Amino acid sequence: MTGFDSASAGGSTSAGLDGVGEIDGSWSDESEFTALDAQIAAGEAEEEAQLAQPVLAVVGRPNVGKSTLVNRILGRREAVVQDVPGVTRDRVAYDAFWAGRRFTLVDTGGWEPDATGLQASVAAQAEMAMATADAVLLVIDASVGATATDEAVSKVLRRSKKPVLLAANKVDDDRLLADTASLWSLGLGEPYPVSALHGRSSGDLLDAIVKALPEMPRDGDRATTGPRRVALVGKPNVGKSSLLNKLSGEERSVVDSVAGTTVDPVDSLVELDGETWRFVDTAGLRKRVNSANGAEYYASLRTKTAIDAAEVAIVLLDAAEPLSEQDLRVLTMVVEAGRACVLAFNKWDLVDEDRRHAMVRELDRGLVRVPWADKVNISALTGRSVRKLAPALRTALKSWDQRVPTGQLNGWLADLIAATPPPVRGGKQPKVLFATQAGIRPPTLVLFTTGFLEAGYRRFIERKFRERFGFEGTPVRVNVRVREKKQRPKAGGKAAGKSAGKPKAR
Repeated sequence: MTGFDSASAGGSTSAGLDGVGEIDGSWSDESEFTALDAQIAAGEAEEEAQLAQPVLAVVGRPNVGKSTLVNRILGRREAVVQDVPGVTRDRVAYDAFWAGRRFTLVDTGGWEPDATGLQASVAAQAEMAMATADAVLLVIDASVGATATDEAVSKVLRRSKKPVLLAANKVDDDRLLADTASLWSLGLGEPYPVSALHGRSSGDLLDAIVKALPEMPRDGDRATTGPRRVALVGKPNVGKSSLLNKLSGEERSVVDSVAGTTVDPVDSLVELDGETWRFVDTAGLRKRVNSANGAEYYASLRTKTAIDAAEVAIVLLDAAEPLSEQDLRVLTMVVEAGRACVLAFNKWDLVDEDRRHAMVRELDRGLVRVPWADKVNISALTGRSVRKLAPALRTALKSWDQRVPTGQLNGWLADLIAATPPPVRGGKQPKVLFATQAGIRPPTLVLFTTGFLEAGYRRFIERKFRERFGFEGTPVRVNVRVREKKQRPKAGGKAAGKSAGKPKAR
């Protein structure tokens, strides 16, 4: 059986979109073939369903340190933090753990009672978080004391009939301890003096939080049983938050005409075509992660984390504008993460006949390396064709989970290579002695070969593999292991040793 190779991952390392990469190792003994197959069979496992967890909402006016306190409670830097008011805008959920208890921590934007414009939307998100939580943590800046806004929030919380904890933040030394006593006047019980920045008394606050939370969520229907995870990604202002709001039927994400409104990834359970999906609205990828700065840097980092945590990504592209370098960078990030992918061309209601003809030419050039991704034309504003996303997502995920049996794969590959052998390299034609699908999510092939194969031939194999077995909507990685060259015995070695032991003829 003559062979092909796949110096890596189904296509490309240089561009990161066609799936071919570098050689993935070597082999020396044929027993490695069956050993890998056995390892694959033993390693597959399903994710456990998430248990229902009570929810704690963290609220307060802008710039009192809510996100810093969230990071302190989580024990890791998750929420985007910057020394500027209004960095957090949406309500963002995180999994937290303390004293053997798991709970969901919801970070919110700054709450202002008389906010207008974008800040009014941010305040609405905070109010929604308070309404749906099992307990509320109100954060106040102890260095400033209770303001009119703090009093207004307290009044709302007292009417909610829910457990409320009061955190007096920024108590970085003993001088402010006495001032926290005045916060009893808010009628929310004992204020807990803490320093989110330095961690002062955070353990006492966590003990009180765990004690206040119920064992189970107030709304039992919130328990999740592992809906498929979908990341909404794209450049800034392409319509990600508008699409999430249209799908969920509520103002789940803050939407504004200013690019970059979303900073943290936002989770939302969405009922789409009779199935529940977990959608994550992410910040627009404007710059490369290593060249961004401040809040934009951490937002880009969170977006990359959201992609890694997702199973499938909807890459939103602006149909009314030409494909940009940012669009291709987002797509590269999704493919390099090995996630299933659906391309959604948003703002289709703004596309005229001339633009459609131009788009055909642009897509032929710009998306030549991801012809396997399903394309859906939608309008997040009007709701046009957004329901078509569900079948595309199912197809992509089915391909992402698909496995080709080893015998069927080797039989198909032998016929293909016999009809179209690989190019001769260095006077020798490489052979593929064995092939197996080593993994799913994404589908990954491993080929045991006798020599290196050209990148063009690897892409040919991947294209034929897709034509035969499908795999629409997912990257396919093809890893190659080349046989090690046998070491020739050194002169004066084994052979010389044998002759040395014989007696000399007289």
